[in-house]
Amino acid sequence: MSARCQILAELYDEARPRLVGVAYAILGSYAEAEDIVSECWMRLVEADAGQPVLDVEGWSIVAVSRAAIDVLRSAHHRRESYPGSWLPEPVVDAADPDPADRVTLDDRLRYALLVVLESLSPAERTAWVLHDLFELTFADVARVVGRSPAAVRQLAARARRHVAERAPRFDIAPAEHRAVVERFLAAATGGSLADLVRYLDPDVVLTSDGGGEVSAVRRPVVGADRVARFLVGIAGRVRPDERVVVVSVNGAPGLAVFRAAALTDVIALTVSGGLVSRVDFVRAPAKLERAWRSGAAS
Repeated sequence: MSARCQILAELYDEARPRLVGVAYAILGSYAEAEDIVSECWMRLVEADAGQPVLDVEGWSIVAVSRAAIDVLRSAHHRRESYPGSWLPEPVVDAADPDPADRVTLDDRLRYALLVVLESLSPAERTAWVLHDLFELTFADVARVVGRSPAAVRQLAARARRHVAERAPRFDIAPAEHRAVVERFLAAATGGSLADLVRYLDPDVVLTSDGGGEVSAVRRPVVGADRVARFLVGIAGRVRPDERVVVVSVNGAPGLAVFRAAALTDVIALTVSGGLVSRVDFVRAPAKLERAWRSGAAS
């Protein structure tokens, strides 16, 4: 490897966590985000061979964002005809991962936020992610989405209003969030409908994504009583070789179901005001294949 290529590689590796975060926020797929970042490394090498790239991170963010929005535009129509709810791919760590094993993920990329971003158009989502989340200028965002800075400003403003209306506030302490998750798990597995309802927001929403490959609810379940009955029913069917454990889902406490060492379900729990306000089951095998980031279950 030449000295120049070595320098590029070091600078790109330093920027990689941010680049993966950008692509993941735009796409909702961590696996695709990693693939895009790997592909853009070769584009950087080719571009630098023609004319030295002075700002490696800045150039790479634009390149990765363009690649991500191209993939998102292609996927947008497929998701509209998806069998049931389409949920983002989760990033799952052990509940208390070793710092050496923990996936670097921006603390703002909580699962509930990614769910809200799914309701934006590709251009709105990209404009909001790049400007509001990663603080790019409107001129840089315009280069990515192929519109004028003024148009991008309007896209970001519409997306900002939408996110503000629908995204929960992440102001709960991690210890409190985990305590709610543990109480929720105890009530669900204990089969107490009344206890479980007590830990659910009256307007709680439950969604499930089986990818058309495994069983999942096709439409959201809404309301504390209906969601509680659904969850107690599922908990009553847990097999002897299955176990439910507390894990980190996109940096917040959630649940995972393992059958032996295989991950079969990831449950993201959004907590607002001390109550669970969203329950998102990810069951699609393709989305779970690379979700478990801290090694096999012990």
